[in-house]
Amino acid sequence: MSEQGSAKRPATELDGRYSSALRPRPGADDVTATDWEEALRHLGSAEIFWVSTVRPDGRLHVTPVIAAWHEGALYFSTGTGEQKAKNLAHDGHCALTTGGNSLTEGLDLVVEGTAEAVADPALLEEVITAYETKYGAHITSPEGTFHGIGDAFRAGDVVVFAVAPDTAYGFGRDDGVYTHTRWAF
Repeated sequence: MSEQGSAKRPATELDGRYSSALRPRPGADDVTATDWEEALRHLGSAEIFWVSTVRPDGRLHVTPVIAAWHEGALYFSTGTGEQKAKNLAHDGHCALTTGGNSLTEGLDLVVEGTAEAVADPALLEEVITAYETKYGAHITSPEGTFHGIGDAFRAGDVVVFAVAPDTAYGFGRDDGVYTHTRWAF
């Protein structure tokens, strides 16, 4: 995986075709692209992501996962026999999506990239720490939904994937003002 540290700034573009900036509405004059730092805050706090992969026959597969942003990539895991693992073994291209369901507020994010399996023990420990920091008791408590995930990472019982973004998109909504931001890496 190419190093895409969180300090690297992507090229940012507001897509006027899908943003309120070019439409005659109150407040449309001051519409700007969403800053990448704002997107990173949302990626860091989002609890659920949807990963989209492609089956070998071309059919799509979409499923929810938990994921953590660390050093310029989103990390998620799956069992070796699960459909998404099989799909990614065939074609690593994927998208991770997160956001809300409101028409009037929020920021939806799509991160597109190539999933690469992580095997380096030192990096796995960093990812485990990122997961534990983000999800807290869900991972660290014996009663937590994902308790034991760190041990599963270490033992290789699951595949851990890193997705450094090639392109990301943000779809913002704020009281009737809509933005469509594209970040290219």
